[in-house]
Amino acid sequence: MSAVEFGLGLQSDKRAGDYGRLARSAERAGFDVLTVFSDLMYQPPIFPLLEMAAATERVRLGAACLNPYSMAPYEIAGQVAALDLASHGRAYLGLARGTWLGAVGIEQPRPLTVLHEAAQVVYRLLRGDTSGFDGEVFKLAPDTALRYRVHRPDPPLLIGAWGPKGAALAGRIADEIKVGGSANPAMVPVIGDRVRVGTERAGRRAEDVRIVFGAVTVVDRNGPAARARARTEVAMYLAVVADLDPTVELPSDLLDRVKTLVDAGHHEAAGRLVPDDVLDLFAFSGTPEQVAAQAQALIDAGVRRVEFGTPHGLEDQRGVDLLGDAVLPMLRR
Repeated sequence: MSAVEFGLGLQSDKRAGDYGRLARSAERAGFDVLTVFSDLMYQPPIFPLLEMAAATERVRLGAACLNPYSMAPYEIAGQVAALDLASHGRAYLGLARGTWLGAVGIEQPRPLTVLHEAAQVVYRLLRGDTSGFDGEVFKLAPDTALRYRVHRPDPPLLIGAWGPKGAALAGRIADEIKVGGSANPAMVPVIGDRVRVGTERAGRRAEDVRIVFGAVTVVDRNGPAARARARTEVAMYLAVVADLDPTVELPSDLLDRVKTLVDAGHHEAAGRLVPDDVLDLFAFSGTPEQVAAQAQALIDAGVRRVEFGTPHGLEDQRGVDLLGDAVLPMLRR
């Protein structure tokens, strides 16, 4: 892996064929990683990931993130094994506790235990360890094994987390930590300190865990139009991520007004309430020059992978093309 990587994050809301087309464009443009989100009520990410694996040869691929509350670890193992086989060893495993699962009646107790044990079960299965596992949440009876061959026993692990305990867990067991929904350079050293708690406990080096930041991205030559679209997108998750960032203090009345409009379905009106400085903390948006400057600020702060998230542009393909043709060259020169 290069010192700094660049990735695209895609929502799984497209038609068959669209994922392969976007993946080929991204790989030609020089992107390193393609991620598919695993958000509630969207297509399961394995479908677009397998399509993208068939359309590419070099980029790494993975879901950010699979959720062990809604998917059993043996099924997670099967999905990452399938993607790794289809991509000839280019898969990574993303795990996170997720959010909004109350809408489908799933509670989320003991998230650190659930994430840690899920990872242990997945890798025991991938490695062919038949000694069994007797955890507090998950269990494997002795001699329980996958009934198919896997391509690799140890695809890289990414943990999605913001908080101190989740970041420390990533420091103990993961190859990467992803902070989703943030473009805030001030948050990078905070995450680094939180990860370091875990790496020190596990006897690892801090640099063994790569920090990944990803957020909504809207790039266009028409900068004001791109930023207007990004405001609408950010408004839909601002109330969640703003509470997770200790470096940011927003007026409570702003969050309340944005949330009220979003809950009523008035997303554009909610977006118009988001000030410029707040927008830049939680999205990449504007002209290619503006987006490149935001990404460079994260790299300078210590991020090792920048992930440009959906919708990418005013139109998806146009956004991917601009990111590849205009933004990446500014970041790699």
